Amino acid sequence: MRLLLVEDDDHVAAALSAILARHGFDVTHARSGEEALRALLPDDGAPFAVVLLDLGLPDQDGFEVCGKIRKRTATPVIMVTARADTRSKIHGLNLGADDYVVKPYDTGELLARIHAVARRTPHTESAPDETHDSVAPQPLRLGALTIELPNRQVSVSGMVVALTRKEFDLLALLAQRPGVVFRREQIISEVWRTSWEGTGRTLEVHVASLRAKLRMPALIETVRGVGYKIVVPAA
Repeated sequence: MRLLLVEDDDHVAAALSAILARHGFDVTHARSGEEALRALLPDDGAPFAVVLLDLGLPDQDGFEVCGKIRKRTATPVIMVTARADTRSKIHGLNLGADDYVVKPYDTGELLARIHAVARRTPHTESAPDETHDSVAPQPLRLGALTIELPNRQVSVSGMVVALTRKEFDLLALLAQRPGVVFRREQIISEVWRTSWEGTGRTLEVHVASLRAKLRMPALIETVRGVGYKIVVPAA
């Protein structure tokens, strides 16, 4: 599995690279944001499975780098940083990071999180012709909202709405069973693949962001003490 490690501290990078190599990872080390962005397009064309991104980089803030990565590729990003405050965690996840790990961390936990985000990332580019003769799934339509699952596109009244990976995953989960209440624990497990208690606040932030971006505040209803559900808009 190819992994891009973005870390400006050579001692930290060397130690972590050695551990990752022992667990079967092919690690590329980038020391700056610009170097990381160049490395995202390797000469042999083989994509990285995961990016481990430090936030304290010498040339630009890691949050800025994450935003640029997300515009260029769907490669999973795990932020690995000493910034432990909730605001930074929420900001990173809203930018499109798939996970957020605070230093110092347990190596076993980091490895588990790397494998977790890699497992749930589809690699559709490896088989572009597989669905050529199959019938494409029909878009989900809820009033003015249209969700196209294969190309992960959302539009409202024909206007495309840009969502982060997690925002789309959350919306798609709820929209496939309109009217059904999803428990918070179930949503966190399905979308974030974790039972981490701190993800609860992140879920609330993502729901609020969806309501604002879609301009349909009544679409996602909060069921107090339980979770959330999609309310089918009136015809």
